[in-house]
Amino acid sequence: MCQTGCCCCVCVRTQSIGVIERFGKFSTLKGPGCSCVTWPCEQLVGTVSLRVQQLDVNCETKTKDNVFVNVVISVQYEAIAKAAYDAYYRLANPEVQIQAYVFDVVRSTLPRMDLDESFSSKDDLANSVKVHLDDTMSSYGYHIVRALVTDINPDARVKQSMNEINASRRLRESAKEKAEAEKITQVKAAEADAESKYLSGVGVARQRQAIVGGLQDSINEFAGEIAGTTPKDVMDLLLVTQYFDMLKEVGGKHNCTVVFIPEEE
Repeated sequence: MCQTGCCCCVCVRTQSIGVIERFGKFSTLKGPGCSCVTWPCEQLVGTVSLRVQQLDVNCETKTKDNVFVNVVISVQYEAIAKAAYDAYYRLANPEVQIQAYVFDVVRSTLPRMDLDESFSSKDDLANSVKVHLDDTMSSYGYHIVRALVTDINPDARVKQSMNEINASRRLRESAKEKAEAEKITQVKAAEADAESKYLSGVGVARQRQAIVGGLQDSINEFAGEIAGTTPKDVMDLLLVTQYFDMLKEVGGKHNCTVVFIPEEE
């Protein structure tokens, strides 16, 4: 009988719920603070923490393209205050239960993804883990706050291969851009050269036109002043004059060799 029992105070910490048993059978739950129990009939046998806890699960699996990866899932969970009884009595070790469900979700989801897709679909994998765990663990008195994929780590040789592939792609893009730049430079240089030659030709044409115009005026003026001369005589005189000017210019050059070719009759 409990008539010989005495009143005893038990203290439950903040963000915790105390579990009271009477003769080994569940009696009631006690909130934070000081509570009275009838000792030794009633005892505080344990507490359920309401704080958010985190469990890091390291899972190894392979992707659709047969690459083995280590995936780290961080599961943040908390006990439901209204379901503290289930949280305390229904599971002996909630962390082991959560870990088993994470293994099941990851190993059934990642094999349907390629390696590149697994990196880009981390949020989808995390949401899948959270939804599946929340549906399951809620019946045991736990709420899944969030699931995070904190790391996807393939084999070192696979990472090296991926880096080499990316480096090769960037080198190809760099070579393509360099070739395009050289093409533009050559095209612009050719256009500039063509424009330069065109302008040079225009200048030469205008120069010759001016020379011809000057010769024409000189011939007309010479023929008008000296009677009996023809335009042919004037042209012959101009050619002889230019011939002597050429000889003068050639003779004034150092290390200059002149070859005279006799005219065939």
